[in-house]
Amino acid sequence: MVNVNINIEGRIYGVEKGLTVLEAARKVGYNIPTLCYWKNGENSLASCRVCLVELRSARGSRLVASCVYPVEECQAERGFEIHISSPMAINARRTSVELLLSNHSQNCQTCVKNGRCELLHVADLVGARDHQFEGEKTPSTYDDAAPGIIRDTSKCILCGRCIERCKKAQGIGILGFEKRGFQTIVGPAENRSFTQVPCIQCGQCIEVCPTGALSEHREIGKVDEAIQNGKYVVVQTAPAVRAAISEEFGHKIGEENGTGKMVAALHRLGFKRVFDTDFGADLTIMEEAQELINRISSKGVLPQITSCSPGWINYLEYFYSDLIPHVSTCKSPHEMEGAILKSYFAKSHGLKPEDVFVVSVMPCTAKKGEAKRKENAAVEGLPDVDAVLTTRELAVLIKRAGLLWDELPEEEFDQDLLGQYSGAAPIFGTTGGVMEAALRTAYHNLTGKEYGPIEFAAVRGADGVKKAEVKIGKLSLKVAVASGMRNAKPLLDEIRAGKSPYAFIEIMGCPGGCVNGGGQPFVKPNLLAGKEAPNILDTYCQKRASILYSIDEKSAIRQSHNNPDVQKLYKDFLGEPCGGISENLLHTHYRSDREKYPEK
Repeated sequence: MVNVNINIEGRIYGVEKGLTVLEAARKVGYNIPTLCYWKNGENSLASCRVCLVELRSARGSRLVASCVYPVEECQAERGFEIHISSPMAINARRTSVELLLSNHSQNCQTCVKNGRCELLHVADLVGARDHQFEGEKTPSTYDDAAPGIIRDTSKCILCGRCIERCKKAQGIGILGFEKRGFQTIVGPAENRSFTQVPCIQCGQCIEVCPTGALSEHREIGKVDEAIQNGKYVVVQTAPAVRAAISEEFGHKIGEENGTGKMVAALHRLGFKRVFDTDFGADLTIMEEAQELINRISSKGVLPQITSCSPGWINYLEYFYSDLIPHVSTCKSPHEMEGAILKSYFAKSHGLKPEDVFVVSVMPCTAKKGEAKRKENAAVEGLPDVDAVLTTRELAVLIKRAGLLWDELPEEEFDQDLLGQYSGAAPIFGTTGGVMEAALRTAYHNLTGKEYGPIEFAAVRGADGVKKAEVKIGKLSLKVAVASGMRNAKPLLDEIRAGKSPYAFIEIMGCPGGCVNGGGQPFVKPNLLAGKEAPNILDTYCQKRASILYSIDEKSAIRQSHNNPDVQKLYKDFLGEPCGGISENLLHTHYRSDREKYPEK
């Protein structure tokens, strides 16, 4: 590693050659504010001009964008002095932010980013003043037609983060700069709605948006209405929610397993029953593992690909519909649980299916669209799930109700009929978790024995693609795990070309899996400014995932097929995995006719 000496505010520091001024400054303890920059230069267009510093060299003093300007050796004859707090730098940064504010809607009271807006955070840091520049604003677009994501360009600061995230996480790139000059906005081609382009609704763009220009389509009002109208409203929560919900109440990432307090809050919010989607995850494994076994034994279509991620399913239907036969027909866990709640649970409690209103709390914005698919309406044509709230929306409900998170007791999920879950279920929330859970049960079903050690370590970790070979009795199965569509694409291309060596592939729409879903708590700007690990995404995904792996390790039952409530459900109602009843309730089908760019 080659180091150079740099001069910041009159002090000499040794830093790695090749860093930008911004990166170097952060490494030695200075936090230069930014807006367009995002983790390790994933996005650095130098468009916001908020990171300007004064550079003094033999050429004189000038302002440079620290996020793109490389460091140089501060030799005496050449100068290269970096000044962050000089009057020139301070005034320039303040003016940049004031110009951004002048073209911003500033309806902060009603904005979903109120209290977490990076623009206001930076405005406070630089001492920006109100209404320094007034005049015409760029004509804006408001698009709320899609089920998962809302776009409001009146709040957009043209930072480009969402553009780069869509490209680099998903390899799709449906967002770009539209129009020119003062008319410039960010949106899909031709300023189309998200419903008129192949957007997979993953919400990764929301996660990186510094303002409220992109947000989830909230369904809190729908839930309020159902409760007020006397519906039998039940709620279920996904594994990844408990790993992150505490962050909304001031806890550090990975600091607290929020399960008990979350359940206590939900009991106080007016829900008739509070269930865990982990039960649905165990149910999914029973079906998906059996489906894999059926395909192997009958020489069916392989590799089998998992189907739990609606973002991935959207991508499949838009770009790889010819591979639909490879995808498991299993519904995702919350859809399975919704179908059971409106059939088995409703009948057992003397309820009409139409009176049972199922709310799912998910880490995912794409789940909102999944719940509206006509293919997921197993009981009397009713949707399996009636409303989907993100982790962030649940936090809004808790705060609105005046509940104090740290004062809540630890409570258990309701146990009537479908309460217990195995340790295999919580790990669904992280990349590789579905694969590992399915292999535990497939191993048992094929050999009659339990796999030991229980963990399939080869499919764990934060890598975008993981590959392994698993011995199950006399079988040797090659498996692969991918998260983020950009990582999944090479695996899909191999299948399309007839060259895939795998029997089973797990694909998750979001990098890192559901713990990094588009509906999870925002990672605060101050985390990105510190001395975090080289890959910050891996850091916070791993911290959240560690909570889920800890739940698994502490569970008395760690395989889905050993869950006594699941066994009872099959004995009393479903019959057998992939049997007639479960096929009707727990399986779905996919569309091969989705247009990428339908007529406006």
